[in-house]
Amino acid sequence: MTNLKLLLVAVLLVAVSLTFGSYIHGKFIGFAGGILEVYYGVSDRVKSAVSEHFNQAETIKALREENAELKKSAMLLSTFAGELNKILIDKNSSVYEPKVQLVKALSYANLNDYNKFFVNFENFNPNKIYGLISEGKTAGILVNKDGRPLAILQRDEKSNFSVFIGDTQIPGVAGGENNELVVRYIPQWLDPKVGDEVFTSGKDEIFFAGVPVGKVKEIQNGKLYKSAVVEPYVSSEMPAFLYVVTKEN
Repeated sequence: MTNLKLLLVAVLLVAVSLTFGSYIHGKFIGFAGGILEVYYGVSDRVKSAVSEHFNQAETIKALREENAELKKSAMLLSTFAGELNKILIDKNSSVYEPKVQLVKALSYANLNDYNKFFVNFENFNPNKIYGLISEGKTAGILVNKDGRPLAILQRDEKSNFSVFIGDTQIPGVAGGENNELVVRYIPQWLDPKVGDEVFTSGKDEIFFAGVPVGKVKEIQNGKLYKSAVVEPYVSSEMPAFLYVVTKEN
């Protein structure tokens, strides 16, 4: 009788195990899976927060470096004007006071044209053409586009301003041509050379005189005029900030 009871108990335990074992196992797996899901979710959020923190830190660092460079450019412009004023005072001439205004690039005018973009420019005069300066060098011009200030980089065909080449101040007009910066309309009897520096002349009232443009890298002879291909000092990419020349003399 005792053996029969033990056998019945054993059969009962096996039945319970078979019936509820898979259920309990499933519940345990589900519980563990839930824990893992929560863990991975928290882990992803932590990684995202850390990544965002480092991205913000890098952005802040880049902005600080750019701000330092802008301050340096402003200081150089101010120093240049100050030294020139001393010379003019010695010669009893009028005071030279070039003025520039810092503007921020906003967005491209067209997605497939990287040479034109809008800027935020207060006191913009739509009837005037302005010169653009980046890092103390020419960058292009600023014009009116549907009532908004449009920056045009100097490699663009619609960017044109007067320049001098070399120590002999050979005159010409700098503008874009096939994504190159070219000085055109150089008289045939004048002799620009590769390596000559190019500066703004200020004759067109877009820039003040003496702003560096670049160096001549090639001379082209035409029927009526010569042309000089220039390697500009400023890259053709849209900068975050620019100076607009607001007063030439």
